[in-house]
Amino acid sequence: MKQIDPKAFDTYFEMTVDDIPAYVIAKTPEIDWDAQSIQAEVPAEHGNLNYVFRVWDNKGHHVYVKQAGKQTRISKDMKPSTSRNRLESELLSIEDKLAPGMVPHIYTYDTTMCACIMEDCSDYQVMRDAMLEHKIFPRFADDITTFMVDTLLPTSDVCMNHIEKKKLQQQFISPDLCDITEKLVLMEPYGDQNHRNNVFPPNAEFVQQELYSDTALHLEVAKLKFKFMTDAQALIHGDLHTGSVFIKPDSTKVFDCEFGTFAPMGYDSGNVIANMIFAFDNGYAAGDTKFCDWCLDTAREVLDMFKEKFSKKWDECVTEPMAKVPGFKEWYIADVLRDTAGYAGTELHRRTVGMANVVDVTSIKDTHARLVAERTNIYAGKDFILHQEAFTTGKDYVDAVKAALQKAEASLETK
Repeated sequence: MKQIDPKAFDTYFEMTVDDIPAYVIAKTPEIDWDAQSIQAEVPAEHGNLNYVFRVWDNKGHHVYVKQAGKQTRISKDMKPSTSRNRLESELLSIEDKLAPGMVPHIYTYDTTMCACIMEDCSDYQVMRDAMLEHKIFPRFADDITTFMVDTLLPTSDVCMNHIEKKKLQQQFISPDLCDITEKLVLMEPYGDQNHRNNVFPPNAEFVQQELYSDTALHLEVAKLKFKFMTDAQALIHGDLHTGSVFIKPDSTKVFDCEFGTFAPMGYDSGNVIANMIFAFDNGYAAGDTKFCDWCLDTAREVLDMFKEKFSKKWDECVTEPMAKVPGFKEWYIADVLRDTAGYAGTELHRRTVGMANVVDVTSIKDTHARLVAERTNIYAGKDFILHQEAFTTGKDYVDAVKAALQKAEASLETK
């Protein structure tokens, strides 16, 4: 291990594996590290934005380090603020209080190195990896809906003191990362304005017809985009997909919330549902009926449990007098459900044709099977976006996915 220079981390630089052991010893004095055996590695899965390292020693201590680089790992053209890890660390700390045990513990955040040191969850599996192995987690729907309800509703104006909420909004303003969402999710999949979409070539004509040329779809997406930009409803995770979840049979932890901001709640719940559909795509291509059934059952349960828990939590934590007006709760929940459908649709589209494709689909090797998966996502996403008010139960989503699958298969039979 490198000798620790007390001033080594007084000026920002992008760290490598060789720097990390000394850094961790310097920044976590509360941990009795064994300096002789401490090691670091770059995990196989470490996202598109940041640089991530796992650190451990022979005494059994282990942590993760996440550092924000001056550009994203996915693209040198994207240069979001290096303070994004500060926002994530602060958001995880808030979520840990609201939903105890459901996020990794944060040991420290370093404003100079733009890095945080957090609990090592390597005894968990990244959920997307587990989905690619077609593993089933019966308690996931219950866990993730508890997390969403317990973190979203208490940070809204319904429950939170309005002045305190506005102060918190100031703390979680991240223009650079919001700009990424506004472009990559809520614009480019519908027109490739910046010429960085990743469209599967055999589907190019279909994408042109169904996404790029559908002006009625564009109008609804425009509404969703401006709602995301202007409706500071609650403090959302902002990127709540299966790659942002650590999971094992008896526990779920949510991480990777650097996109956290104040925006519509339905953005989070919609993302969860869409990512269960991506898992379904992969299972269907592999002919794994049991896994597919679980994916659709989970999507159904997520919506139904979310709605039920949301209503119960409302009655427990509402403080705003006008939110107690008869009929207001029902109107509010209906609005969240509409947003859930709309943003589930935009997530399906952006991960299918946008810059950041999802491995659940891109790993499907058979061309026909991948075309079926992509077209299922596109058809279902359009249904969600164009008919948001129709998706009020979990069954509505399951029925729509099955209908989209049939339509996708039929569209390929005519070729």
